[in-house]
Amino acid sequence: MNDRYLDFTHSPFGKTLASMLGLPTPPRLRRADAAWAAQPFADGAILVGGDSKATLAAPLLAALGASGAQLRIVPEHAGLAPLKAAAASLGLQLIGNPAPSAGERPNRAIVFDASGLSSPAQMRELYDFLQPLVRGLVPNGRVLLLSRAADACTSVGAKTMSTALRGFMRSLAKEIGKNGNTCNLLEVAENGEAALAAPLHFFLSAHSAYVSGQTLRITTSTAKPVELAGSLAGRSALVTGAARGIGAAIAEVLAREGAQVIGIDHPSQEGALGETMARIGGRGLALDVTATDAAQRIAAEAGGLDVVVHNAGVTRDKMLRNMSPQYWDLVLNINLAAIIDINEGLLKSGLNDGARVVCISSIGGIGGNAGQTNYASTKAGVIGYVDAMAPTFAKRGGAINAVAPGFIETQMTAAMPLGPREIGRRINSLSQGGLPQDVAEAVAFLASPAAAGVNGQTLRVCGQNWFGA
Repeated sequence: MNDRYLDFTHSPFGKTLASMLGLPTPPRLRRADAAWAAQPFADGAILVGGDSKATLAAPLLAALGASGAQLRIVPEHAGLAPLKAAAASLGLQLIGNPAPSAGERPNRAIVFDASGLSSPAQMRELYDFLQPLVRGLVPNGRVLLLSRAADACTSVGAKTMSTALRGFMRSLAKEIGKNGNTCNLLEVAENGEAALAAPLHFFLSAHSAYVSGQTLRITTSTAKPVELAGSLAGRSALVTGAARGIGAAIAEVLAREGAQVIGIDHPSQEGALGETMARIGGRGLALDVTATDAAQRIAAEAGGLDVVVHNAGVTRDKMLRNMSPQYWDLVLNINLAAIIDINEGLLKSGLNDGARVVCISSIGGIGGNAGQTNYASTKAGVIGYVDAMAPTFAKRGGAINAVAPGFIETQMTAAMPLGPREIGRRINSLSQGGLPQDVAEAVAFLASPAAAGVNGQTLRVCGQNWFGA
């Protein structure tokens, strides 16, 4: 569904009127229009900084150097010594040009290694670096912070500052969102450095246009690091609820990245499912995910699966006092019990070693909504489930994660009354609803073996919704 207000405020008259009345002007987001690139930032520059005791300079610069970006620095800033030492050992050039002139590559991103922060006084190094720079960030630019995960910190001060960065990041994301800019935080656990490159590339790219204000934890992995580009080629991927909407978008993006997609939807949606699968060269399977033999039928159809995306879901909204047992059971069975049952079956037979599973949660499971006790229970349950199952999948060399969408422009949200629909669109830092593609891009990233260091996590795709965690 088109966002008519966004379109209006980008017309000459609408832009003038919005400015006169002090109305918000949602930015046009630059989204990916092609598959993951081997050198995604070859047309721009990334401004790199860090604190004076930063510990992630080497893996950070190695990952950025492979991206094709020009690496720029601020001369004489506090964290220059670790960056210069790492660049020298890697044979990379750092250019002292923080404010490029017209005709030069623009700064498309700012990355700050805050892994050495250990006191409130030292936080001044972060302020001194970023404060003069954020104003000059181009529209749809990125700010990305790196820190040590709190449980990897060895002192009270370091753990305190690691957590303080979350508040800094969320606040900065709200300040810069009006230009389509995003700010996120990668927390690197012990020995997680080897798995840093793919998350860096995802969060700095147009594939994460609607992800802002989020923290993602990177852990150690036994899998050999691979690049995002081409990492899903030839892999077998299953998507439930794939006939239309978000499920269809997930299937399309996975196919764009080279996966062989099998789409599942309820038999009543067989026609729409067939159209979607024909469009992407996939195969369809009409199946009720709550069927007792669902896992066995999936295994028989697919053979060994490398990727499973649990997207199928329904809503049946009623205040608890008015909710029927049928509404309760239907939502719990489809949105949560089916995920658990299918995964249990596929873990016995149907998943290849290293398989990655992505479950669709929701912002509603984080913040809750009146009239959705059934739905919110399932979506919060998904978050707990992926956390609990992460060790099981890790033992098989794989992972399980979740994506929690916010307000996404779908047929369901298009049917909402005008007032609630407009509120839902605007209550985030980017002042607009997301697109099904935004959810699909996050799913594809988490489904890739390149995201080997991400396991048991929930990534919100909500434009930094103002409510919830």
